[in-house]
Amino acid sequence: MTLEKLKEYLDNHNVKYVVVSHSLGYTAQEIAHSAHIPTDQLAKTVIVKIDGKLSMAVLPASHKVDLHLLREVTGAHKVELAGEDEFSGVFHGCELGAMPPFGNIYGMDVFVSGLLVEQEEIAFNACSHRELVRMAYKDYAKLVQPKVIELAEP
Repeated sequence: MTLEKLKEYLDNHNVKYVVVSHSLGYTAQEIAHSAHIPTDQLAKTVIVKIDGKLSMAVLPASHKVDLHLLREVTGAHKVELAGEDEFSGVFHGCELGAMPPFGNIYGMDVFVSGLLVEQEEIAFNACSHRELVRMAYKDYAKLVQPKVIELAEP
């Protein structure tokens, strides 16, 4: 997916959004600072394997995925971070590490931290390390229908 395809997807679903350009950034904290977005509103996408299946964990930039908690909440036997080599071919058109949190498009389960649900708006990488999309959380939830669970630690 490219930024153009993401915009087309959002437009086709009548979602209001803003594209924010920012200076090059690779860490969630760098991006939040550069784009002047609070870290609790910047949603980062972490690819995990839950019992061997690729899934997305989406959480605030200021937090880390708690794999033990994710395993407990999902009832999985094994939860681990996916290696870049395991998912690099899945997100065609996206820079590695800049995947938008739309696992539904890729046939992945999406688990969202309850901390993001509290936000009126969220922002997330838009397939590059130079653009974000900002939109209402409720619109994101309607499109993706993620499983909301506790999966993050500060």
